[in-house]
Amino acid sequence: MKTLQLELRLALHSRLAAGALILLLLLTALAVWSGLHAISNQRDALARIAAVQRDDVAAVAEKYRDGGEAGYAAYSTPHLTVNPPAPLAFAAIGQRDVQPYALRVRLLGLHSQLYESESINPELAAAGRFDFAFVLVYLAPLFVIALMHDLVAGEREAGRLRLVDSLPVPGARLWRRRIALRYGLVLAALLLPFAFGAAGADAGLGATVLVALGAALYLAFWFGVAAAVAALVRTSAAGAAVLLAVFVVLTLVLPTFVNGAIGRAVPVSKGAELALAQRQEVHNGWDLPKGETMTKFFRTNPAWRDTAPVTGRFHWKWYYAMHQAGDDAVAGRAGDYRAALTAREDWTRRSGWLLPSVAVQVLLHRLADTDLESQLAYQDRIAAFHTVLRRFYYPYIFNDRPFGPAEFAQLPAYAAGAGGGGVAVTALGALGILAFAGLAAGAFRLRRVRAL
Repeated sequence: MKTLQLELRLALHSRLAAGALILLLLLTALAVWSGLHAISNQRDALARIAAVQRDDVAAVAEKYRDGGEAGYAAYSTPHLTVNPPAPLAFAAIGQRDVQPYALRVRLLGLHSQLYESESINPELAAAGRFDFAFVLVYLAPLFVIALMHDLVAGEREAGRLRLVDSLPVPGARLWRRRIALRYGLVLAALLLPFAFGAAGADAGLGATVLVALGAALYLAFWFGVAAAVAALVRTSAAGAAVLLAVFVVLTLVLPTFVNGAIGRAVPVSKGAELALAQRQEVHNGWDLPKGETMTKFFRTNPAWRDTAPVTGRFHWKWYYAMHQAGDDAVAGRAGDYRAALTAREDWTRRSGWLLPSVAVQVLLHRLADTDLESQLAYQDRIAAFHTVLRRFYYPYIFNDRPFGPAEFAQLPAYAAGAGGGGVAVTALGALGILAFAGLAAGAFRLRRVRAL
């Protein structure tokens, strides 16, 4: 214990080390606060949207006090779907910063509503919002470099390396103790603010521990790499230069290169193109014979084949059949679009076995439920809810049944869902292997310090 106290005093005696730790603590606290504030704003926005939704539905219901056409009610009534933030969303905001977390849908074509704001594959290491994930991935390694670049060279430059070699304690054990102390200080500077943020957000203990474990493994990798470099170079300036080069390559250059390679290997069309294609199909339907439109509709909805035929210039059943036929026409393209997005995301996750910055981002965004998987799951829930709306409204529309206050009281309500965690386990495994490799390299080189 006394030896650790002396090592701690020696580490904090350096103004660079003490200042770096304090700065990292403050930056992490600021990032956690920024994430909590952003998620709080999203929750407030959802509350305001829900209030507007209630007012809009009440206004439509007021017009139907004496009943009316179900088709017009379906056209006029918006139905709110929401994707509320998970407790840990403050730590890694991810797709929630660029994708809608609330969408009001009607009984019109699903794809034209669903892809107005499309999902994109996030760049593997592009700088995003200033949150805990940003500090961990991009800033924490820089502080590791600041604390570790002169681990051995600093002793050599001060003329103490021979004295260190002559101590009764084996040199490798001394280096390990110093590295462990610095590792613990950096990890504490990161996890203390995060723990307070997780407690304030009512995050579950299991997910919080997994985030902490991922951060610990990511830091272990960087401390291992820094130890290996510190044992190789002869000057502290050279150590800093080499480590900064490694940092740039591993967190910026290689992830950007891999992202570009994935983009070329798995091309993805624009989601807006699907929305445009669906709308074009609907617009073309106005010029087609109504019987042709109904035939297209009955191919995927045979249950309504025996209803009364459409007569006259306009009928709601024909209008909604036209929208559904537009959806059916682009269903294959929509499936290809989602398959390409999923394939890109899968390759992104695979690259995490080689790139620790990618692996830790995959882990944090999955635990925070802010990744592409979460966004696509939200779209799936919207599609399922749209099917529920069709099953609710169609009997009234296709059978010309009256629609009044009693029917408004039975309008379907959307229910939010939750994500899975299999990806998080895989990302943790990748981080564990990379951390072990980094630490093994550092331990191997430190044993050979005396030969330098």
